[in-house]
Amino acid sequence: MKRLHVNLAVTDLSASIAFYSTLFDSEPTVLKDDYAKWMLDDPRVNFAISTHGTNKGVDHLGIQVEAADELGAIHDRMKRADARLVAQGETVCCYAKSAKNWIFDPEGVAWETFHTTGESAVYGSDLDLAESESACCADAPEAGAAKAGSCGAQAAAGAAGSQSGACC
Repeated sequence: MKRLHVNLAVTDLSASIAFYSTLFDSEPTVLKDDYAKWMLDDPRVNFAISTHGTNKGVDHLGIQVEAADELGAIHDRMKRADARLVAQGETVCCYAKSAKNWIFDPEGVAWETFHTTGESAVYGSDLDLAESESACCADAPEAGAAKAGSCGAQAAAGAAGSQSGACC
């Protein structure tokens, strides 16, 4: 089963936690000094806020899956969408261990698809969406091939088109 994911970047975490806790009539499922997450069932959404985003407001949208094969199926559809695609692979972000893929819609809105495999004691690191949006796939010679040097060290380390961190 899939769950919609919304991530907002905020300046005042405490005020935002109070607001969204009231709006959702629920306390956060995960609460850290720089991050809060509500795993809601009605509506079925993973709603997160953090102080890590560059631009305040909607940072990105996403679809969370419960199984690796669901992530693979969505990734296959993403490849057919004729849009910038980043296969981030295994990563630690938002106090969770996950496998992730990213795609950018025609207006540049970042969509994350991910399968969470465990928790993490640290926030980890966000993918630099601005760098990935401009660097990945713009000049890739063929579908599934990463532009040389794009997406940082992960792309250099991963095989092109693989789930291990390569672009496209």
